[in-house]
Parts: sequence; C-alpha cells; structure tokens
Amino acid sequence: MKPFLDEHFLLKTDTARLLYHDFARDLPIIDYHNHLPPEQIAQNHTFSNLTQAWLYGDHYKWRAMRAHGVSEQYCTGNASDEDKFAQWAATVPYTLRNPLYHWTHLELQRYFSISNLLSPSTATEIYRDASAQLQDPQFGARGLLEHQRVSVVCTTDDPLDTLEHHSAYQAQGHQMKMLPTFRPDKFILLQNPAYPSFVSALEERVGKSITQYADLVSALYLRMDFFASLGCRLSDHGLEYLPMGVPDEAQANRTFQAVCQGTSVSQDAVAQFQVTLLHDLGRQYHTLGWTQQFHLGALRNNNPYALKTLGPDTGWDSIGDFPQAVGLSRFLGRLAEDNALAKTVLYNLNPADNAVFATMIGNFNDGSLAGKIQYGSGWWFLDQKDGMEKQLNALSNMGLLSRFIGMLTDSRSFLSFPRHEYFRRILCNLIAQDIENGELPADMAWTGKIIQDICYYNAKNYFQFSA
Repeated sequence: MKPFLDEHFLLKTDTARLLYHDFARDLPIIDYHNHLPPEQIAQNHTFSNLTQAWLYGDHYKWRAMRAHGVSEQYCTGNASDEDKFAQWAATVPYTLRNPLYHWTHLELQRYFSISNLLSPSTATEIYRDASAQLQDPQFGARGLLEHQRVSVVCTTDDPLDTLEHHSAYQAQGHQMKMLPTFRPDKFILLQNPAYPSFVSALEERVGKSITQYADLVSALYLRMDFFASLGCRLSDHGLEYLPMGVPDEAQANRTFQAVCQGTSVSQDAVAQFQVTLLHDLGRQYHTLGWTQQFHLGALRNNNPYALKTLGPDTGWDSIGDFPQAVGLSRFLGRLAEDNALAKTVLYNLNPADNAVFATMIGNFNDGSLAGKIQYGSGWWFLDQKDGMEKQLNALSNMGLLSRFIGMLTDSRSFLSFPRHEYFRRILCNLIAQDIENGELPADMAWTGKIIQDICYYNAKNYFQFSA
C-alpha cells in the first residue's frame, strides 16, 4: 500500500517518477488565466488567517460544504473565520474521491509543510499554525505566488477597470510579471437589465458619447489600446456558446439603441448583435497580436433564490448541454476568411463535447505558428484527474498534444497553484503508461522535452513572454 500524498503521488511507475522529478517538477509557472485580485498582488496583501486566504470566494469549497449539510452562514455568511474553517475541516473527510480532498492536502503541504489530514480533530492546530505562517510578509499574496515559482500571472479584468494596480505593480519592478486580460462580457451580454449603465460608465471612462453601435466598438478599442499599453496579451469570454448569425452592423446598431433606450428586443436580435460585436472584437485581437479565449458551456446561476440573496459566482452553476459546433465553426471561419483570426484557446465545460473541441481546433490551424488554435485545459468541473486525462487523451488522439500550452488555475485563491503540480504529475503518469506498455519509445530525453514544453515552454513561446 502506497502512502498518501508522498513524493511519488499519482506517479505509478518508475518511468512516471523520472519524467516528473527530472523534467517537470521544477519548471516555472505561467498562469495565463485566473481571477486573482490585482490589488492584493500589487500590495503583497497579508491575510489575517487561513480562512481569508483559503475559503473566501472559493465556491468549490462552498458547494461541498452545502452538500455536507453546512449552513450558509459558514459559507458566505457572517460566522467567524475560525468557525467557518471548523465547518470546512468537518467537511473535508467526506470529500473522499472529490478533487478537493487532493487539493486541500496538497496545498497544506506545499505552502505550510503541514502533512496532517484535515479533520475536526486537527482543525484548530492546522488553523493556528497556517494562520501564524501567513503573518510573515514572505507569505503575502505576492510571496505565495513566488513560493510556487510563478513567473507570469494574467488576471481577468473588466474593460472599465483603471488597471491602476497593474501600473503600480509594474512600476515596482518585480521579476514576476502581472499582466491584465481583457474580459468584455458585460458589453456582449446585453440582456442584462444594467446594460445601459455599463454603457454610461464606458462613456465616462473614454470621455466620449456612445449613442451608436460604432461608438461602442470604438470605445472598446480605446480600452483595448490602454490594456495593451500595460502588457495585455489576452482577452477572455465566458459564454454559454457562440451564437448563430451573420455580422450586420446596421442591425446591431438598431438592437444596441433599443436596449439603451429600455426597449425589449428578440433573442434573434440579441444573438445577431453578439455575433457582430464578437466579430469586430476578434478582428482587433488579431490586429493587436492578442490571444482570444472562450470559456464555453457553463449553465450559470441555476438557483434563483441564491442569485437574489447571494449574487453570482457563489457556487450555483453547473455544466450546460448547449450546441457548440456550428456556431463556433462559423465564428472562427468568418475570421479566418477575412485573414483576421487571432490565436485562440477554446475551453469546454461539457465532457461530451471533448471530441468536438479537439477536432474544431484542427480546422483553423493554418501553419502560421505551432498550435495557433488551442484546445484548452480541463476547466472548472473538469480540472480534476479524470477530466484532465480525458482532455489530454482527446487532444492526443485528434491533435498534437506536444503543442499544448498546458495548465492554468482559473482560481480566485492564492493557494491554488499546486494545481499546476497536480496537472504535471497526471501528464507525466499518462505518458509514462504508454512508454511502459511499449506504445511509445523509451526516449527519455525527447519525451522529457515534450513534457517541459507542455508544462512551460509552449505557453512562454505562444504568448511571447520573456519570462
């Protein structure tokens, strides 16, 4: 019987251990998509206790706690931080076979050198030990990232953001790069009742009136230029699916003006507006040399009462079963036809769509650079062992795994970065199994190079980071 979470965790053979320990383990991390607060990185924020660093904003943990019968006051409510942690500790033993069990203990080990299993009997000791360590300035937000050898971190930022914290951070001259990512969802999803207020805020930000669709596009382009001035290399979009339709600026203008005036519009008009705006944004991403990301397939805010009382992003989302292929194909195809298709990363949330996404990327890799269109890593409900292996297998069978740009955290927590280690161990074990079975040659030097590329160098070259 193997010990739990030892140095060979997830590495089933000597070949897997060699590949991980000799090639993957010590590489830097490029985390090109996450939801970390830039202000906390710029200020090297110190967390008062382990709950603040670990449980605040973590809807993964909240979902598990609710499933275990824990009251909302211990998730998003007003219970004390220590009481919230106690409830999380009481939940953890019941997360067996959920990735949270692995992540929890991996994070305790990697950040705090705590090897005890978290449970009600160990909760107080672990809470006080880790909380005390977090008071050391070296365990501030920036220190936690540097502890995991993070060389680049790309935050996710609204077009209205001032990016003042990115500017301040860059002026400090740190070796680790923090760069913004342009996320214009609020201007694409015009069904939101607050849409006119978003447009008004954008007017104030750019200092120009926005009364027509063309004004909106021009204002967003100005914001993109500002983001680019601070090193932005990526955009991101969190959509259910790519809508059908053909870009039509005149119709998009009519829809935009109607919504801004408080007039209801049809779903067809909404979809046509979104297609037009995404097309115009996509062309500009290509002009700027950015990479566009699409996170597709989440069915969000399923619980109306929870949305009303707690707000979005509090753990009430699930996998959706939306049609993906045709809208995605037509969107990418129009941009390719115009010679305006930017580098693109596609993430799917429904594992039933793995083969759709893995084959879709091959339709638009045009030979201009290696892996121009990427099938992104296992995301959200799929960033666990089974989900990662299925994504890696789909990409291997239908594309070039060797050109994959690897893992990211997509996290709001500074303690989530051992997920890169988790991915690297899974990758090394998967490839080692093929070597052990005689399905791949035992060429450790070449195989090790491919693993290093996937874990670090492909992303470094793809995004043109100097780190």
